[in-house]
Amino acid sequence: MPSSPSGSIFLPSILLAIPRNPVTALGLPLALGSLNAFKTTSFVRADWFQNLTMPPFRPPREIVPFAWSILFLSVGYASHVAVKALDAAVTPATKSRLKLGITLYYAQIGLNLVWSPLFFGTQQPGLALIDSVLYAATTWYMTKVLHSPTKGKTTPFLLPYAAWLSYAAYLNAGIWWLN
Repeated sequence: MPSSPSGSIFLPSILLAIPRNPVTALGLPLALGSLNAFKTTSFVRADWFQNLTMPPFRPPREIVPFAWSILFLSVGYASHVAVKALDAAVTPATKSRLKLGITLYYAQIGLNLVWSPLFFGTQQPGLALIDSVLYAATTWYMTKVLHSPTKGKTTPFLLPYAAWLSYAAYLNAGIWWLN
């Protein structure tokens, strides 16, 4: 993670500008998630996926796109709240925690974008599981890091997302184990 000479985390201005605007804050994760989902639709219908043994408690196929959309909007809004808190932060320690949280936000987006190519593209549930666990862990840590400096305002938006990612990691682990 790059840091400035003062030791605080450096974030390019574009990575702060995106969540500063509520429209782009909500739009970025939703657009990237939708693009990812669009690419995976044909993979879900393919024989390889259809022939996998699935773990118990798999959600109905019809609710998955709605759940992800709501969660992407939620995490996008949390990024907006975090950047607004950064803009108002006074102490270096608070600014540093918020910058770390925003860096983790972008890291979890990257981990999200890698999962589908790993799982569907390479048909490697084990590699995808590593990504899935890192994705969930990064999001849980981001939730913890942002809680205090945002006075808990991001937590209600991030907790359901982190919980869903843990559930998704369980599903990924089940597919890997059963197949």
